[in-house]
Amino acid sequence: MNEETLRLIEEKIGYRFGDLSLLVLALTHSSYAHESGRTKRGTVCNERLEFLGDAVLELMTSEYLYEHHGEMAEGRLSKLRASIVCEPSLAICARDIGLGEYLRLGRGEEMTGGRERDSILSDAFEAVIGAIYLDGGAEPAREFVGRFVLSNLRNDQLFVDAKTVLQELCQQRFKSEPVYTLVKEEGPAHAKEFTMSCTVGDEFVETATGRSKKSAEQICAQQMLKRLRETE
Repeated sequence: MNEETLRLIEEKIGYRFGDLSLLVLALTHSSYAHESGRTKRGTVCNERLEFLGDAVLELMTSEYLYEHHGEMAEGRLSKLRASIVCEPSLAICARDIGLGEYLRLGRGEEMTGGRERDSILSDAFEAVIGAIYLDGGAEPAREFVGRFVLSNLRNDQLFVDAKTVLQELCQQRFKSEPVYTLVKEEGPAHAKEFTMSCTVGDEFVETATGRSKKSAEQICAQQMLKRLRETE
């Protein structure tokens, strides 16, 4: 990964590293490290940074929710935090900045669509948070989390685990659950797109397209929540 590419990534994430090797490490999946033989000389992949970034993200999300949602009890705060830092939500954050394009993957992961896999994307996103924290401290890490994770909450947009929120709303309002259906699947194996539909009762239907079934379902649920709230 050359310096020009790394600087482009820095522009996308809004942070300039003093130690670029931390950014490279954050983008290195274990499959790449194993295939290159680097794990024989020590763990040279993003797993440890992901561990650190997960803790930093949870702390800063907790801090934000505590400060901005004073009316919420502990139980609701915990549920909201869990939905914000869950794998599908973080994978969407990673896609928003095109992180998958820059991951260093092993050949097997590359061939099986690893660049679009929610688990790999969410782990890399947390690893980037960990790298920023190690390189620049808490404040730039907080700015990154605020810009790419919490900004949707500030704008009163539903970004959290929309499927869970929609399910709870449907159980309360309709005494039933939303139904998700695969409408179509298109594209080559490494760049598939999935179109899903979400149906609530006999009246409400929303469709959306994503790079995975989970992301398409999340978008469907967001659209459905907005629609249902407009009809209240």
